[in-house]
Amino acid sequence: MIFPVMSERNPSAEGVVSTWFVKDGEQVAVGQLIAEVQVDKVSMEVPAEVAGTVRLLVEEEAVVVQGTVIATIG
Repeated sequence: MIFPVMSERNPSAEGVVSTWFVKDGEQVAVGQLIAEVQVDKVSMEVPAEVAGTVRLLVEEEAVVVQGTVIATIG
């Protein structure tokens, strides 16, 4: 799962994983909300694209570049 590109004008802008809705190692279903992310003043909820076990790669409030892998689901 990647941090979505929310700023097309500046795709290398940094954003924040403001909230994880799941815990590391939790099972998730397709479409289940996993995280809320924010770039500047715009926030977005991110759903799971596949079902499986989620492994969080960054902590809440972590600052990352858009397009960075923030979790895996396997």
